[in-house]
Amino acid sequence: MESAGYVVEGFGSAEEFLASGSSRKAACLIVDVQLPGISGLELQDRLGGADNPVPIVFVSALGIAAAREKAIGQGAAGFLSKPFRREELLKLISAAIRP
Repeated sequence: MESAGYVVEGFGSAEEFLASGSSRKAACLIVDVQLPGISGLELQDRLGGADNPVPIVFVSALGIAAAREKAIGQGAAGFLSKPFRREELLKLISAAIRP
């Protein structure tokens, strides 16, 4: 992400992200569906789902159609199954942060 010109901040868990206060300054989140502690989908819920002003791109190693449907239904900017190409992720991020 940095090589594409983005400023990146990483977190070990959704709880760590929520405690950091970074949700107020983030332009886009890249979130795995399965995280230690609360899941990526629960993080989306806590941030306000479709009412969340911060776009979320989900990634998952599991091909769970229900997770994809829930994430997109609640306003996710995209959902990629691992492995994915760098270009796919960059395209979703670019579209998500476009004014």
